[in-house]
Amino acid sequence: MTDSQDLPSSASGPVPHDAAMDQALDWLILMECPSAEQQAAFDTWLAADPRHAQAYARASGAWNAPPVFAAAQVLQKRRRPSLLRHLRPHWKPLATAAVLLIAIGSYSNLPLRLQADHLTVAGERQHLQLEDGSKVLLNTNSAFSSNFSGRQHKARLYKGEAFFEVAAEREHPLEVDAGPIRASVSDTSFAVRYLDGEAQVQVQRGDVDLRTLDDSARLRLSAGNSVKVGPHGFGRPEKLDAQKDLAWVQGRLVFENCPVGQVLAELRRYYPGWIVNNNEHLAQVAVTGNYRLDKPLDVVRSLAQITSAKVSEYPALVILN
Repeated sequence: MTDSQDLPSSASGPVPHDAAMDQALDWLILMECPSAEQQAAFDTWLAADPRHAQAYARASGAWNAPPVFAAAQVLQKRRRPSLLRHLRPHWKPLATAAVLLIAIGSYSNLPLRLQADHLTVAGERQHLQLEDGSKVLLNTNSAFSSNFSGRQHKARLYKGEAFFEVAAEREHPLEVDAGPIRASVSDTSFAVRYLDGEAQVQVQRGDVDLRTLDDSARLRLSAGNSVKVGPHGFGRPEKLDAQKDLAWVQGRLVFENCPVGQVLAELRRYYPGWIVNNNEHLAQVAVTGNYRLDKPLDVVRSLAQITSAKVSEYPALVILN
């Protein structure tokens, strides 16, 4: 007889909507080859609450749909074809497990949770005010902490993006660490972005004194300029287009003659799931637009309309063909 621990929790009782979907995904795996006890428990669970049947229908319909496997082929295109054939019989439980990982993704960054004071999930922004009066806008999927003690006023961006407004009336400069760099600032408005091992600083007002954490290079960046910093040090400073590059501060995403592939890459930061493009030609099409960043699905639909692409939407998954 199967142990009751093999069954999803709260198998027979009503649950909130999100928990219903979580349990439906669990059942989707178990019902691949259920025991008699599991089948009975599943029937009891379905009858316990109408939301259970609705959630299971959504989960089952999504992962049995042909476009899902087409998306899997895109995600696996650099792997051996033989591996894909071996994965195909197990794709549904693997895909379900992946969705579960998305659902619990906020717990997967445990090291950041132990270090950071503030975290945002995909699509979330958070307004902060530091002890010295500095204002911080934390962008999507970011982790941040600050520490004020004695003569040291320090902050750290572990990942993501933040916009700082630092007042002039202060005894000590604010120091902000992000990956390979440290910024020292007073009376300044600037943004810091740290993703995939590369940092970027964009100065809207004032000056920012930058140095690499190993102190091998230094740079003063003035208003209207931007610079990237990677493993090999500072890149060449570039002019900042604040209306476009800092549009996210105003809750917008602005693109000018930008390939759809790059637009989708940015949208993925704001969408709590997968956005998959099955159309290689589409990725190269240049588009221009001004969009709300809190509605990434609307942006995908708009891109599909102007490029004559087809959109298929599933729980935590959007596919462009």
